[in-house]
Amino acid sequence: MKKVAYADEFGTNSFKFDTQSTHFIIATVIVKPENITILEERVNDIRKKHKFQTGELKSNKVGSDFKRRIKILNDIVKLDFSIYAVVVDKRDLEVKGFHYKKSFYKYLNNLLYKELFRTFPELELYVDEHGSNDYMLEFKKYVTKNHEKHLFSGIEFDIKDSKSSNLIQLADFVAGTLGHIYDTHKKSDNSSGFLNILQPKISSIRMFPQKYNFENYDFSGIDDNFDPVIAELSLRRINDFLNTAKGTEQKDIDQINFLKLLLIYQEAYHKPRYIKTNEIFNHLNQMRDTSIKEEYFRAKVIGNLRDMGILISSSNKGYKIPTSKKDLESFIRHGNKIVIPMLSRIKNARNAIKLATSNDLDLLDSFPELKKILDN
Repeated sequence: MKKVAYADEFGTNSFKFDTQSTHFIIATVIVKPENITILEERVNDIRKKHKFQTGELKSNKVGSDFKRRIKILNDIVKLDFSIYAVVVDKRDLEVKGFHYKKSFYKYLNNLLYKELFRTFPELELYVDEHGSNDYMLEFKKYVTKNHEKHLFSGIEFDIKDSKSSNLIQLADFVAGTLGHIYDTHKKSDNSSGFLNILQPKISSIRMFPQKYNFENYDFSGIDDNFDPVIAELSLRRINDFLNTAKGTEQKDIDQINFLKLLLIYQEAYHKPRYIKTNEIFNHLNQMRDTSIKEEYFRAKVIGNLRDMGILISSSNKGYKIPTSKKDLESFIRHGNKIVIPMLSRIKNARNAIKLATSNDLDLLDSFPELKKILDN
């Protein structure tokens, strides 16, 4: 399933937070090859509609004109594309090595490559050949130098002039808007509104470094049921899985993207809400050639993740990261409604046959684990 990505960055590698950005963001706009021509045309229409005249659709040209940014975002999200981004909070990079440009770029190169490669086995990636895109150009060199050709044969890199590529301009606007959502110098009362508008287009936002806490609403009093032990265990298991998972098969990619979606909602809302199944399917389908089926999702995504020890809360409202005993009880309550009646039916059938055959036939002889449960 080939994809084409256009990337741009926000921020610098500087650690002078009083005057420079607190965050470094890499944003990629991901599209299907067959949609490129029409998307180029539609982005051009948006550029003209919002009075960029002959200039480029650039985030810094909108700046703090929040009303104008919201209008542009509302038009952008009507387009057929998805967003993958890495958001680095430089204030939490305590290792001194990160203060050196080469070390900073080298680590993030590996982080971005790992995420893109396991999600998109076949990818064309384009970056701006002008401007301050030092990072993306270094990323291209990194991949060429460090990765074996047979592993990376499905991925291609190139540079384009943003003046002639409306989709690189789109990546610029997305990266800049994410800057207005996360960076301390750019944040405002409109930040959550920007995120809400972009949310349907976001396939994944990788936060780095990972934070294993829910302090934002642990002390807010918003959720009286909050349990820091359950919340931190849930989050740690998800992040441990994402750090080692490889997107070699479609089910692996679906599992990775589903968990990333849960993390996005946990990050975006002080009291994470349940995500409806249709919302989840809309996100997962952005990475698939065929639409996901509910039976497959429950068995191969949710079921397999739970088999691996990932804690996922579910109810008739959808799915979320559990942060309380109440969240986990909703999952157990749902299972209880299914498991107990099923065990009762099996027990009744077994007893009827044993009675009719004077105990010569036990239906559970071929199922020792189930037999042990019922005998106890």
